[in-house]
Amino acid sequence: MLAILFVLFAVGFRFLPHPLAFTPVAAALLYFGARMPRKYIWIPVALLAASDVILTKVVYGYALPADTFISWAWYLAIVLFGGVLMSNSKPWRVLGAALGASVSFFIVSNFGVWAAWTMYPKTLGGLTAAYVAGLPFFRNDLAGDLFFSAVFFGIGHLVHTIAERRAHATA
Repeated sequence: MLAILFVLFAVGFRFLPHPLAFTPVAAALLYFGARMPRKYIWIPVALLAASDVILTKVVYGYALPADTFISWAWYLAIVLFGGVLMSNSKPWRVLGAALGASVSFFIVSNFGVWAAWTMYPKTLGGLTAAYVAGLPFFRNDLAGDLFFSAVFFGIGHLVHTIAERRAHATA
């Protein structure tokens, strides 16, 4: 249940004013992947994809760009990647997963912009320029991923600890 609440929070957060690229999306996906059975991985992917469509077409009034599909594939990959935290979500592992999510999003999304858009030449120099242009976004993305991963997994640990203590107190 907590995993679904975190995904809903991440979706809603995207519609609120926030620092550029500082969102709980990766953290919610990692937590969902760590706590929910794989048969439900479509839920966060579908919710985030729907929010992408609404934000792009309704809120901003743009056509849906081709690189959006790369983001959707990344959502799926991060939910699956969160599965590595299922049996062991110690702080260092969560930190590593959040860092991996940030780096992978930086690599994949900037490659997608370079490949799908015409703002960069289709050369090694153009690809390099796309990555350099993405660096200011990476800083906030990394900060958001680390912060929200710590918060979500911390809340999950706290809820689990309280539930265990209550179970032992009533036994």
